[in-house]
Amino acid sequence: QATCSSSISKQKRSLAELRRGLLRCAKTSGPKEAEQIHAIQAQIKERQNVFFDMEAYLPKRNGLYLNLVLGNVNVTLLSNQAKFAYKDEYEKFKLYLTIILMLGAITCRFLVNYRVTDEIFNFLLVWYYCTLTIRESILMSNGSRIKGWWVLHHYVSTFLSGVMLTWPDGMMYQMFRNQFLAFSIYQSFVQFLQYYYQSGCLYRLRALGERNHLDLTVEGFQSWMWRGLTFLLPFLFFGHFWQLYNAITLFGLSRHENCKEWQVMVRKNRTSVLVKLSFYTYPRYLGVSHSRKWARYQKTT
Repeated sequence: QATCSSSISKQKRSLAELRRGLLRCAKTSGPKEAEQIHAIQAQIKERQNVFFDMEAYLPKRNGLYLNLVLGNVNVTLLSNQAKFAYKDEYEKFKLYLTIILMLGAITCRFLVNYRVTDEIFNFLLVWYYCTLTIRESILMSNGSRIKGWWVLHHYVSTFLSGVMLTWPDGMMYQMFRNQFLAFSIYQSFVQFLQYYYQSGCLYRLRALGERNHLDLTVEGFQSWMWRGLTFLLPFLFFGHFWQLYNAITLFGLSRHENCKEWQVMVRKNRTSVLVKLSFYTYPRYLGVSHSRKWARYQKTT
């Protein structure tokens, strides 16, 4: 296995050098040479995909996060069935916890107003996001192409949930509490919608052979998905603007004369990071998807 991993690494370095050489040659090549270079680049991309699939079955060194949480434990799953089962369990975990969190937020917002129940809800949020980051790291070690912004979003959400958990009860907390719980209800509702929309898309993608068994519901976008995405877009962007409103509210609380809690300023800063991340990634992701759709349309006409 070590010899195979070393050989794959050497081949990948050679392909990278070849790609750089082709890019230099493409600047001074004629039409015929450019066509040949394009064909070679397509072969390089195909070979890189083959290497990626091969590496998915070889043991990998855990990243820093998994080493800190689990230690030096081999988390490589050796069969497609085991990988798909773990990925499917991850999706079910997200769905069930989303429903539980939505019910918990509704209970805290409309039925009870005790600090103890708020702490239980906030602790559940911390545990949920921590577990997500661990499971996503294991999936990435087994070949899942999870987007970096998605993982970063969960790391920031874990930190924000921890800040909310340590926020002492007082005037500032009570002024932000209902707004936070209402946002949590809406966020869980949107995540519930996203699960059913994206799981259907992913099922069709696997049936078409365009995605592998470890792709998550946050990935996968094709031209025929625009109808469903149009339905979700208002909900997604309304949630982003609500996050922005939360950041503005926290900024106002941080300037209040009675504000003494450090959690207000920290949560305001980290919420601003989430807002910037959301407004940067979604339009960019949609733009790339739409450009790919238009490129495929031009090839067929």
